Amino acid sequence: MPRIALCITELHVGGAERALCDLAVRLDRDRFDVAVYSLQARPADDAKSCVPMLEAAGIPVFFLDMKGLWSFPAGVCKLRRLLKERKPDIFLSFLFHANFLGRLAARSIGVQHILSGIRVAEKKAKWHLRLDRWTSRFVEKYVCVSQSVADFSESVGGLPKSKLVVIPNGVDVERFKNAMKADLSAVGASPETKKAIFIGRFDYQKGVDRLLDLAPDWLERCPDWELIIVGGASAPQSEAAKRVYFLGWRSDVPELLAASDLLVLPSRWEGMPNVVLQAMAAGLPIVSTPVEGVAELLGDAAAEQIAGIDGFVERLIVVPQIPGLGQQNQERAAKHFSVKQTVAEYESLLERAR
Repeated sequence: MPRIALCITELHVGGAERALCDLAVRLDRDRFDVAVYSLQARPADDAKSCVPMLEAAGIPVFFLDMKGLWSFPAGVCKLRRLLKERKPDIFLSFLFHANFLGRLAARSIGVQHILSGIRVAEKKAKWHLRLDRWTSRFVEKYVCVSQSVADFSESVGGLPKSKLVVIPNGVDVERFKNAMKADLSAVGASPETKKAIFIGRFDYQKGVDRLLDLAPDWLERCPDWELIIVGGASAPQSEAAKRVYFLGWRSDVPELLAASDLLVLPSRWEGMPNVVLQAMAAGLPIVSTPVEGVAELLGDAAAEQIAGIDGFVERLIVVPQIPGLGQQNQERAAKHFSVKQTVAEYESLLERAR
């Protein structure tokens, strides 16, 4: 039975972290022996951590306790030692820091098959692309979450096309389809209005600043709507954009989506955003900027739900009026992007790498 080492930068709840955990717990235990390695320490709050999910499934989890670039040499040494103890046949990493440190450690102890995940079209930290390119000789395959990420990795990142494979993210459709509605009146939202929701980090990439700049105009034109912001730190209601509610970090994403009428994604770049997939599974229409992976997720309905930031407000007004769009998204998620399909594609890749 091949031994699989899955490595990631950290295990706080997030899109990539949840994807790794879904893969780890769903891989066929009769065919694969799985262990997980995190560069950072165990998250202090289990409610915001993926670790309990892994431990409940009986998967060994190891922490390198890295705290910054200065701990890089010690981190490589510790990962080498941990890997030598389990002697993995295949090393698969998620996210840049785990990719780079992990491939060095795995290569140094002679791991036969090294696979690296590329989950975003990196348009800010160009040095990430250079390091990936300089160490590509160590990597057997790069697993890209969308075709647009694969295209970016080849044309901008300079990675060889022959090493790029595409395995899209997956979602547990039933979990989102059958979720109970969260009570948003508890945060001051009106039970009489429709809800648009943003879920994500408060990061330049995610474009929250652009959304908040547009919100006053949109909400003035649509008095029967409110905007829910989930992620980052909580904040008071903005006087510049009334009917905007900041919920901070929340663990009840399926319930929040069930209580919403529209997902908003104003990102500047992406890979294949999990939140769009989750909203599709929940049966919501989407309004998104034209970032990587979204058109592949939405398929034939992409043109109706994607707009540049200049046309974003108009699309926010029009999309909720299109009948059946949310159901169409849900059916597409179930047919093409189930987590079961994603795991099967990874199992096939791991079998071929043996």
